[in-house]
Amino acid sequence: MPTSITLPESIIKKLEKKGLDPESFIINVILKELKLDPREEISIRLEIAEKSFEKAKIYLKRGDVVQASEKLYKTVEECLKILAQIYKLPYYEEAISEGRWWTQLLGKTARRLSKELNEPMLVDVWSRAYDIHVWGFHESKYTIEDITDEDLKNIEWLIKYTKETVRKRLSSKS
Repeated sequence: MPTSITLPESIIKKLEKKGLDPESFIINVILKELKLDPREEISIRLEIAEKSFEKAKIYLKRGDVVQASEKLYKTVEECLKILAQIYKLPYYEEAISEGRWWTQLLGKTARRLSKELNEPMLVDVWSRAYDIHVWGFHESKYTIEDITDEDLKNIEWLIKYTKETVRKRLSSKS
């Protein structure tokens, strides 16, 4: 059963002032401290992606575009982290050594994977998620009508693509 943790507002503000998403920061610290097996980390990130997508759909139904935008972005972010880890991209190692995933590392991950795997949808989904993140979450300029069914279908495609990649790549290493 999911547990909710309440943090002091001062900690949240300090993290945000440094450009850190509190949830991502906490998850990264926990994953680092637990020193999990890579398969466990991937499994956890996949669960986060799927739950974020489900939450986004709920927020959209409620008309909360800001929260929906953040959860849609989070979904794509987690999928890209998984793919970067599986394909052993240098951006994954850079994020580990830096202690965080910078936005440009996610963009580079999407572009590199798209080129190497000959899958243009990876860049498209990343571009949509980043656009939604900036204009729907940070700037609060998008309305519910600005987030399209195609956006949702493409993000759902990425979840399935990631799950299939995890299945294929990790089962072949067993």
